[in-house]
Amino acid sequence: MESTTYVLPATPKQIAYARALALRNQTLLPWEVQQDRRSLSAWIDAQAKLTPATALDSLPSSKQVAFAERLARIKRRAVPDECFRDKGLMSKWIDGNK
Repeated sequence: MESTTYVLPATPKQIAYARALALRNQTLLPWEVQQDRRSLSAWIDAQAKLTPATALDSLPSSKQVAFAERLARIKRRAVPDECFRDKGLMSKWIDGNK
C-alpha cells in the first residue's frame, strides 16, 4: 500500500496573519511556506515569538531614563510608565520637566 501525504493549502486567515508578522518583524515570508498549512503554521509560531525590530528601536536610552529619573526626584514627581516604552514620549516628558 502506497503512503500518500496530503498537502493542505494555507487558509486566507493564516496568510494574512503571516504577512502581518512579516511586516512587523521586517522579514520575508517565503513563497514555499505559504503553500502548505503546516509549514506556514510553524513559520508563524517562530515569528510570533520574536520581538519586533522597531520596538527595540523605540525604547528610551539608558541615559534618557537616568536623566528623567533624576529630574523626577528633583521635581518630586514620577515619570509616567508609558515614557519607559517610547523614547519620543520620554523626550517630551524631559523637555516639559527641565
